[in-house]
Amino acid sequence: MVNSRQTGKSRQRRDRAIQFFFFCVALASITTLAIIVVFLFMEGLPIFSKVSVHDFLFGRYWYPTDEPPDFGIFPLIVASIAVTVVSAVISIPLGVLTALYLAESASARLREWVKPIVELLAALPSVVIGFFGMVIVAPFLQEILDIPTGLNLFNAALMLAFMSIPTICSISEDAIFSVPIELKEASLALGATHWETIARVILPASISGICTAIILGMSRAIGETMVVLMVAGGAAMMPTSIFNPVRPMPASIAAEMGEAPFRGDHYYALFATAIVLFAFTLLLTWWQITSPPNTGRLGPQPCEGD
Repeated sequence: MVNSRQTGKSRQRRDRAIQFFFFCVALASITTLAIIVVFLFMEGLPIFSKVSVHDFLFGRYWYPTDEPPDFGIFPLIVASIAVTVVSAVISIPLGVLTALYLAESASARLREWVKPIVELLAALPSVVIGFFGMVIVAPFLQEILDIPTGLNLFNAALMLAFMSIPTICSISEDAIFSVPIELKEASLALGATHWETIARVILPASISGICTAIILGMSRAIGETMVVLMVAGGAAMMPTSIFNPVRPMPASIAAEMGEAPFRGDHYYALFATAIVLFAFTLLLTWWQITSPPNTGRLGPQPCEGD
């Protein structure tokens, strides 16, 4: 009896120690994030004593080294959004359809080969993808499309889509696999075809996980630095075509931070740009957290008058 009590107390102490350890790990992560955010705002807000928030966000000219300097980041914001949207148009259908194929149509042997390859693509360093876009894709686009330069918005979107597809595919496939087999069997038993079951049962049931995969893929695309720095062209101007050179916000920060005088206006403007980029990624994350668990209806929809 005494030994069992001692064993129970020892187990409780061990459980409390493990719980305290995980609490410390979580607290360290939150504290680190809080310190980064505080530092970001401390270094970025001083620029607004020289330029208004409206002129900074909606100004059309980014010439931080001129006299007087222009600190308008609207072309950088438009470039970031445009590159992300174009990459989403490419990566979302490819990623989700690949996940559907692997989960519902591919044989087990083919899935064993393709799934590790897709996940391996996610591990490719961004500098390698950027180098591929700069050396291989850019001359190809320039020659095939007869455009002035292959380093442009479309090239950057292609490379970002190439980076996002593995994330979207892998997480979407897991979401599709998590759909209870009973739902699929019930749909087939009621006379639905395989593709009707996919469209009206499996996709609606897994839409929450697929949306999470899309948001994570787009979060990586909008915050990616090395790829857009190497292949987007580096022109801080408003794009009029998807084949124009652009400079997204991460590329501008990475390219100019080393040359900006410490605690100068240019330095503060780059940190303020980072605040705007942080706001975009925060909105995507908040959208992921607050999205409903399931926005689709399962099964056949009722006809009017039923």
